Amino acid sequence: MSFQPILIPVFVMVLLTFSVAVVMARRRFRFYRQQRLHPQKTASREDMSRLMEDNRAPDHFMNLFEMPVLFYLAVVIALITSSTSDWLLGLSWLYVLCRIAHAYIHCTYNNVFHRFKAFISSYFVLLAMWVVLIVDIVWI
Repeated sequence: MSFQPILIPVFVMVLLTFSVAVVMARRRFRFYRQQRLHPQKTASREDMSRLMEDNRAPDHFMNLFEMPVLFYLAVVIALITSSTSDWLLGLSWLYVLCRIAHAYIHCTYNNVFHRFKAFISSYFVLLAMWVVLIVDIVWI
């Protein structure tokens, strides 16, 4: 199998996921140092949420394993069925850009209205990806 350009947006999404994990870890380690807190005190998600007020990065990290799973699945199906059209490639990049914007907003200033616009944009782009994929597979 030769290199497929649609894999590049996938690699960028994976990089985004690892980047958010690094942001989350750095904030937690800083919190442990500042509070002189033993990590065992935050053994569960509930403990961490209760003790650490800033949970933007962990919340976003979990979010990256929700809707993006459908993005990864669409790309896998596109590769298996040789349905990697230019439309799908363009929508993949648009989806990744929306997710990067969503991550930036969520992990920094966290304006809910701005975050919602980025999320809903990524939602509709992902929906369009699936429509294009289904049309490519079923009708072509």
